Amino acid sequence: MSEPVMATKGAAADEVAIRLFTEEDSVQELTCLLHRAYADHAAAGRVFFASYQSPQDTAHRLRSGECWLAFQGKSLVGTVTVATPYVAPEGYPAPARAGSFWQLAVDPSQRGTGLGQRLLSLAEARVTARGAAQIVIDTSSQATDLVGWYRRRGYVPVGSWRWDVTNYDSVVLVKDLATR
Repeated sequence: MSEPVMATKGAAADEVAIRLFTEEDSVQELTCLLHRAYADHAAAGRVFFASYQSPQDTAHRLRSGECWLAFQGKSLVGTVTVATPYVAPEGYPAPARAGSFWQLAVDPSQRGTGLGQRLLSLAEARVTARGAAQIVIDTSSQATDLVGWYRRRGYVPVGSWRWDVTNYDSVVLVKDLATR
């Protein structure tokens, strides 16, 4: 297990520390963060599962991998859940033995601070540390800003997928981590 990623920016009150989810952490609080982080997508008509999932869904999803939490002081401001290998559904266009992440979320108050990039880098580092050379994700094909954000970070579209818990087609993106 890697060491927690410690805060590196600003004064003590502005620092963001990242650590693994523990049993003492609140699934309800994590669910509320996800709802806040994905609210803009839902308002735009893209119903990401994280925009409406229940605390029970959140608990199930975080148990499927390593859930990392970002705190500014005592406030939960970000999260990502990482899994290697990723167990993809039949027909999903994922490379064999790839890792993945989901529930990458940043509180709206933290947008533009680099926290999303820190969480993405953490996810990629954890996938690499767990032995995968590639990482696969998917997001709404309609979320062009988000797709562009991933593409600027080396993710390449490899196919599409339709989840039964969303109202859109997803673009599936892969990044080769061996060349990082």
